Amino acid sequence: MARIPDAFIDELLARTDIVEVIHPRVPLKRQGKEYSARCPFHDERSPSFTVSPTKQFYHCFGCGAHGTAISFLMNYDRLEFLDAVDELARQAGLEVPRDTRQRNADPDTQDVFKALDAAAAFFQRQLAGSDKARGYLDRRSVGEAVRAQFAIGYAPDGYSALKDALGTDPRRMQLLDRAGLFSKNDRGHVYDKFRDRVMFPIHDRRGRVIAFGGRVLEPDAAPKYLNSPETAVFHKGRELYGLWQVRQANQKLERLVVVEGYMDVVALFEHGVTQAVATLGTATTPDHAELLFRNAPDVYFCFDGDRAGRSAAWKALESVLPRMRDGRQAFFLFLPEGEDPDTIVRSEGAPGFDARLQQATPLSRYFFDTLSDGISLGTLDGKARLAERAKPLLAQIPDGAFGDLMQQRLTELTGVGARPAAAEASAPIRRRGSQPLAPPRRSLVRSAIALLLQQPSLALDLPPPYRFVALRQPGIELLTELIALVSIRPEITTGALLEHFEGREDGAALQKLASQSLPGDEGVWRTSLLNAVKQLDLQVVEQRQAELAEKLRQLGTQGLSLEERTEMSSLMTTARELRDAIRTLSAAG
Repeated sequence: MARIPDAFIDELLARTDIVEVIHPRVPLKRQGKEYSARCPFHDERSPSFTVSPTKQFYHCFGCGAHGTAISFLMNYDRLEFLDAVDELARQAGLEVPRDTRQRNADPDTQDVFKALDAAAAFFQRQLAGSDKARGYLDRRSVGEAVRAQFAIGYAPDGYSALKDALGTDPRRMQLLDRAGLFSKNDRGHVYDKFRDRVMFPIHDRRGRVIAFGGRVLEPDAAPKYLNSPETAVFHKGRELYGLWQVRQANQKLERLVVVEGYMDVVALFEHGVTQAVATLGTATTPDHAELLFRNAPDVYFCFDGDRAGRSAAWKALESVLPRMRDGRQAFFLFLPEGEDPDTIVRSEGAPGFDARLQQATPLSRYFFDTLSDGISLGTLDGKARLAERAKPLLAQIPDGAFGDLMQQRLTELTGVGARPAAAEASAPIRRRGSQPLAPPRRSLVRSAIALLLQQPSLALDLPPPYRFVALRQPGIELLTELIALVSIRPEITTGALLEHFEGREDGAALQKLASQSLPGDEGVWRTSLLNAVKQLDLQVVEQRQAELAEKLRQLGTQGLSLEERTEMSSLMTTARELRDAIRTLSAAG
């Protein structure tokens, strides 16, 4: 995979005006220092999508979509990371640096792509001359237009048709072998992997042929479908058959329909359902789930209603659940026994198939129906068992309305997680007197992180050593990492910082903090940050003082070493100096 230096990404984002990237695609209206619009990633009536030119990132308060100019192009234009970087670099007049590990720039890999293209062209030529293969497609009602759209071909019977046509020298033989087009027997004899099969080229998201799927023509032949092996350019757990054609056929995708086979995809396209894709002989993976939602907000999984189909559906649910951010929806459609999307759409047409999709089971209902199968919810034991099954799965759902509603539904079914009575819940906690306790103040660590996200360069005003790193408190490691990151990359922007943490557990929390607008200006923020860090340093000193005081209480004066007694005296002086500095900074702020 490509590795683009962080310094280049920082420079690219610094030289890219995110407003200029988004505005041509989503009309923005200025609101103070920021811009707003109705979110392009979910349906809404009032604008909750904001773009910050100073922080160089966007955020939707409705669905939680967020990111930099790079991630916007990935999600809106459906580009891969490298393609999005290439597009922004072209606009900024920058040359993208790539190291030797980048497969796209590897001459050998480029030659593999060329070999795969040559094989696809060979198979298409063979289809034109095969009455048997064309007759099969005629019987399946696959017209010429769809055959061309999917570049369907035919691998002739025999063991060396492809090898004889394309393997003209050792170099070509090696490339075809690397492309997964040959097999080898125990005696070392090399022969064509695909023989007497209708061939379905598999395209990547750039439209390049990366592999093949072959279907037998004889009913009793096996295996029914044969896929290319994994290669340097093909990983079946990351690719979806038909996605390239779907993206070419739809300017805007509202849904994707996941089916099980190549012919299902082709048949649906033939009848005007141009949103169908298929996994490549494997269960739905987390990479598949992310790819699906990157392309459409609604995903329909269409499976057979038998045991195998329901098992595949549950595996799909497990991959989808951690990616169910607000604005995304998943549905499950189970077909009658003996039917598949191909037979359904041929007998009922696109309207009939669409009507079935409209009746598909939402993920939420399928989740609880499946988990509660065989459980008596009329008993406490049954409710406890359902809660035990559901909780670890629900914990995977990202923060947001969908996760909250799923937890609420679990509470409705089991009572687990129910809040106390309203009177008890609303009663303020009081001291022994009559005054209620004041709400807790924002964490100093959280405040410092929020200030750094507002203006990352503020970290450069914090001279080492950083005493606060020894503080045993949540968020200290993250604060330390942020400061270290800015010290290494002084020009880094807020957007680039968030890009660095994208996909990590801390990423969502940082995004929420970054989306806030703090009062004051850079001078006020600098003073506030210094003040917060000084207070954290003081807490470290007090933490150490407490440790020594406890040791003194337990062991007496003789229990402390000379160094520890000297340290106690030094800590008192340091604490006094820090308190003086904090008072000065508080007065200045």
